[in-house]
Amino acid sequence: MELACLDLEGVLIPEIWINVAERTGIEGLRLTTRDIPDYDQLMQGRLALLDQHGLKLSDIQQVIAGMGPLEGACEFLDWLRERFQVVILSDTYYEFALPLMRRLGWPTLFCHRLEVVDDRVAGYVLRQPDSKRQAVQAFHQLNFRVIAAGDSYNDTAMLAEAEAGILFRPPQNVIDEFPQFPVARTFDEMREAFHQARLRLL
Repeated sequence: MELACLDLEGVLIPEIWINVAERTGIEGLRLTTRDIPDYDQLMQGRLALLDQHGLKLSDIQQVIAGMGPLEGACEFLDWLRERFQVVILSDTYYEFALPLMRRLGWPTLFCHRLEVVDDRVAGYVLRQPDSKRQAVQAFHQLNFRVIAAGDSYNDTAMLAEAEAGILFRPPQNVIDEFPQFPVARTFDEMREAFHQARLRLL
């Protein structure tokens, strides 16, 4: 049985932190795992900016409430579910993602959680280190074969661990550093990439 593992932000929904940056004018929040491969370095910078500007969890959730899936994402997800078991592997947080999961029809989501004190984001707790790659390894132990798709540095370990990995709308720096992965720039191209990957596994 083949299992499809997808990143969330940049693949099915817009980047949450970029939307928060646009709404608040805090330019430093535009940085994502496309820019900074070290996740802890990225998050510590974000937490410092939230404190500096007095931004609360409820402020971020208000931005998220106005967001929706990327155009074509729901249709792609429906197509994928007819052909694969689908799991979302993301470095976002349940406190951020649940409203968007509703819009996507409640797919299975493995992500992290925030430490929140009086509406202040005080820290974060990883489900486990290197969680995306670890999840794919666990699926292999259950005798699943995995086709994975993501867009950023933090997806590449997942893509490498899977039987087939696909980059979706990645920045050029990620393409240059990981030329072994095919690139899809539209959901039609992603459908074809999953189809071709599955044929190679048969």
